[in-house]
Amino acid sequence: MVSTTTGPATRADLLAGLDGEVAVMVRRIRRVIGQHAREVHPDLQTASYLLLAWLANNGPQRGSVVADQLGIDKGAISRQAQHLEELGLLDRSADPDDGRAMLLAASEAAVARLAQMRDERRQHIGERLGDWSETDLATFVNLLGRYNQALEVL
Repeated sequence: MVSTTTGPATRADLLAGLDGEVAVMVRRIRRVIGQHAREVHPDLQTASYLLLAWLANNGPQRGSVVADQLGIDKGAISRQAQHLEELGLLDRSADPDDGRAMLLAASEAAVARLAQMRDERRQHIGERLGDWSETDLATFVNLLGRYNQALEVL
């Protein structure tokens, strides 16, 4: 929360406060993603966890589609997919539309574990924000959505 001793916060003060709060949130998110990766599998790398979660949410995809959607080099996708496959968290199958191409998909076990973790995370957040009203939550979700949309890179 931004406060000044000389009067109301200026726009520059508010933007500095926003920058600071976003930095705290980013550090927390990085730490939590690392924890989540280890909960799925002790050897799961953070970047591979993000790919796995994306595949679990979006279903089987070609590596090129994943690379485009996540803005990641195709070689990195290939390395992460190999890592996930070695851990038993990713399945590959021939693309029915083009037998030369492969589809990447989160394994059934990975999808189940991620769903369980999502439910646990929502319960935890619900408990931590128990004193927030539904109006507060709706306002925060809407403002965070506006923030993300305003900063979307095209």
